[in-house]
Amino acid sequence: MGKREVDDRFKKFGTVSFTSITKTNDFVSQLEQGKITGTKCKKCGLQFFPPRADCYGCLSSDMEWFEITGTGKLMAFSKLKYGPIGFEDDLPYCIAVLDYGGYKVFGRIDKEIEEQDIKIGMEMKTVANTLPNGQLNYIFRNP
Repeated sequence: MGKREVDDRFKKFGTVSFTSITKTNDFVSQLEQGKITGTKCKKCGLQFFPPRADCYGCLSSDMEWFEITGTGKLMAFSKLKYGPIGFEDDLPYCIAVLDYGGYKVFGRIDKEIEEQDIKIGMEMKTVANTLPNGQLNYIFRNP
């Protein structure tokens, strides 16, 4: 038997990547193309972000990708002054949750946005981002 190739694209995601192999590695390839994507169950229509390979609603594995576009509404945010191991050099930064209607997205607010300008209910968009070390992530920006 030949050597099995390991799909480890996920090691490129995040400031510190804790997951290197997952069934949704296409997320990273799409991020490299500037697209933020989630998955949608073809059977029951539930949408997921971060992407899932399996639906918890109907237990189907028949999923399709969808692109996160437009704006979401800021539901909550918090300014972090202390961070877990691997994130110390990023401090301070703001984490947040955007509501896109059928799904929610958790992430970071762009450091260019001043904290006093952040308001619950404001519209923000999710955009692909490349970190100084070449790792990929996504951030929230003003539309």
